Amino acid sequence: METKILCVGDVVGPGAVDFVSARLKSLRNSLNADCVILNGENAASGNGLDIASANALLNAGADIVTGGNHTWKRREIREYLAVSERVIRPANYPPGTPGFGYTFTGCGGFRLLVINLLGLVYMDPMDCPFRAADAILRREKGNFDLCVVDFHAEATSEKAALAYYLDGRVSAVFGTHTHVATADERILPKGTGFITDIGMTGPADSILGIRSDIIVDKFTRRLPVKFDTAQGGIVLCGILLTLDCETGLCTAIERVRAE
Repeated sequence: METKILCVGDVVGPGAVDFVSARLKSLRNSLNADCVILNGENAASGNGLDIASANALLNAGADIVTGGNHTWKRREIREYLAVSERVIRPANYPPGTPGFGYTFTGCGGFRLLVINLLGLVYMDPMDCPFRAADAILRREKGNFDLCVVDFHAEATSEKAALAYYLDGRVSAVFGTHTHVATADERILPKGTGFITDIGMTGPADSILGIRSDIIVDKFTRRLPVKFDTAQGGIVLCGILLTLDCETGLCTAIERVRAE
């Protein structure tokens, strides 16, 4: 028996939240997806995640919303994450950080474990994501049928290294954070699906979701700037995973793009 999971890349800004609210359920139905995992750490205006955006993404049809290094920009989200099991943050934050680094959800009649991890290369110091993954898989052994990892990281090599490290032990590892969809989707030798980055859901006419004139000014004049989300047409990027529920491994991975 197989199940399908739609994984949606970093949602950038209120316009993208509105797009997801209007389009996600129909996209999910057209792809026959049993579950949706969506990265929402940039959903609020000016990045970060606020309560209104988190609730909107869940109401739009996301089963699980994952986070990243910008999750904490809005102070209000701390208490929300402390009690929410559907909106999670990276598991390798230090002990005592509010929220959950992994969670479970039903998926086509099976139990799906979703793990969120943060990379270390070119990022703030954090606990080791490799050891964090090991600890979760060891702790929850026997409690899940399928496992998908959102690895929010900068370096492509670190993303690939984690995927190969977990190959055969999890269903899929997909990268987020860089906002640019990569063309290297594949199934690793032991059956784990992998892609370096699933891209963003945000304004197409932008630089990583931000107004292009602002970013050009930053590079050319080297002065501080305020990042304002670009306006205009939204593009949703992500992947569709097909998983074998008996083996817990990936049988197909394909990129998804919706305008």
